Amino acid sequence: MTNKQIRLNRIIKQDGKTVIAAMDHGIGGITPLGHLEFPRTLLPELVQNGADAIITTPGIVRSCPDLFAGVGLILRIDGGPSSLTGDWGKMEIIRSVEEALRLGADAVIMMGITGTPDEAHSLATIGQIAARCDDWGIPLVAEMLPGGFTAKDVTFDQLIISARLGAELGADIVKMRYQGPAESYQAVASACYVPLVVLGGSRQSPEELIQEIKQAQIAGARGVAVGRNLWQAENPGQVLSQLVKAVH
Repeated sequence: MTNKQIRLNRIIKQDGKTVIAAMDHGIGGITPLGHLEFPRTLLPELVQNGADAIITTPGIVRSCPDLFAGVGLILRIDGGPSSLTGDWGKMEIIRSVEEALRLGADAVIMMGITGTPDEAHSLATIGQIAARCDDWGIPLVAEMLPGGFTAKDVTFDQLIISARLGAELGADIVKMRYQGPAESYQAVASACYVPLVVLGGSRQSPEELIQEIKQAQIAGARGVAVGRNLWQAENPGQVLSQLVKAVH
């Protein structure tokens, strides 16, 4: 679809890679927010330091529409539970694809849970949203969560199945955790026939993050989506600039 490809071009650059800054954690009540507490200050710093796209929420888009010039906009359309209950398995669609388009989104993002009792509902919803995205020519990013939100130890089989399911259900980009070594993760990237973007995950040093991203790319990942390792850092723009150099 021409319209979907044009929107994807705003997120994935000509080298086939992307650096995405995630600013959607507030919708889950995640704390501490660090620099994310002040989105009008954080957004320009991320854009100026080379973010290809921003993942964010309807509230931030409505508050900061003037700050998204020159950067792809990926809108979080699912939510519901928060850190106050931790009932993360009960994510629901909170914005329609049409509403995301009206807010100016270039793509939408939602969670995909595998290997838990919530799996069937979660994966069926991805399929339904993917069909709606095809109707309107807007890309879908599926954030696949093997074992759910709280899973710590995940097998490579779980990663492979989750990545493949995201692609099979119609996602245009799959966002998922990286797990080394790179030689083993190659099977995950190979199973996913759409671009695979690795998430930044829990807090770590910029040096550790850069090394992990380099290993993920050796394995076949096409970029990174980083949240708390940016907005909880002392200097988000500096960390992002290092990520851009490592990816592009």
